[in-house]
Amino acid sequence: MTRPSTPSLSPSGPSHTRLEVWRWSTVGALLATIPAFYGEMLGPGLPTWAPGLYALTSFSMALGLWQAQLLPVHQRAPWGLRTLDLVLVACLALAAALPPSSTDPLALAFRLTVALLTLAALVWRLRHLVTRGGAVYLMLAALGVLLLCGVGFWWLEPRTPTLEDGLWLAFTTAATVGYGDIVPSTTASRIFSVFVVLLGLGVLTLATAAIATSWIETEERRIEREILHDLHRRLGMLHDEIAALRREQRTTLAAAQAPQAPPAPAQPPPLC
Repeated sequence: MTRPSTPSLSPSGPSHTRLEVWRWSTVGALLATIPAFYGEMLGPGLPTWAPGLYALTSFSMALGLWQAQLLPVHQRAPWGLRTLDLVLVACLALAAALPPSSTDPLALAFRLTVALLTLAALVWRLRHLVTRGGAVYLMLAALGVLLLCGVGFWWLEPRTPTLEDGLWLAFTTAATVGYGDIVPSTTASRIFSVFVVLLGLGVLTLATAAIATSWIETEERRIEREILHDLHRRLGMLHDEIAALRREQRTTLAAAQAPQAPPAPAQPPPLC
C-alpha cells in the first residue's frame, strides 16, 4: 500500500517563490515612496505625480498582503510585520489624498511619519541580506546607498549643482564629519539629511563591522584548526590504546580457555 503524497515544503517550492515575489515587490513599492515624499515638498508644480505613486504603493502592498495569505502558515511573515503593512496601506492611501506638503505643515508631518514607517518596513525586509562574513555585499550596499544619497542631494539641494557635490555632501553627512563647506539649506534637503544619517551611518557601520569580523574570523579559524588537529591526534592515541587493550584482553581470554595438558605420572624413586 502506497502512502499518499504530501506537498513539498522545500525552499525551492512554489510557496517560496511567492514569498520572494511578495518580498521584493513590496520593497520596490516602498522605494517608490521616496521620490513621492520629496516631490510633494519641491513646489506646487511638481507634486502632480506624487499622489499617484502613493496610491500605487498602497495598492501594491495590499496586493502583496493578499498574496502572502496564500502561503503556508510557517512561511508567512510575522504578525508584527503584517500589522505594519496594514498600517502602511492605510497611511499611504491617506497620504495620496492629503494636500501637497509644500503648502500644508500637517500633511508634511504625516508624510514624514509614513516615511519613517516605510524605512522600518524596508529594514525588516532586507535584514536577511546582512549575514555574518558578508563584507563584500555590505561594502557594495554601502557604496550603493552613498550613490543614491548623492543623487538625492543633487536633486534636492541648490548648493550642489553637480553630482560630485551631491556625493561629497552625502558622504560627509553619512559619516557625520560635517566639514561645513556644503550644508543643506532647504527643508527637503534637511529632512533628507536625517534619513542619510540614519541609513548611511548604519550601512557604513555594518560594513566596518563586517571587515573587522573577517579578521577576527581568520584568527578564530586558525585556532580552531589547531584545536581540531590536537583533538584528532589525541583521538588517534586513544584509539591505539583501546586496540592494544582489546588485543591483550583477547590474548588473556584465549589463554584461559585453552585446554590444559594432564599432569605427568609420578616416577617411582630409584632403587639403590
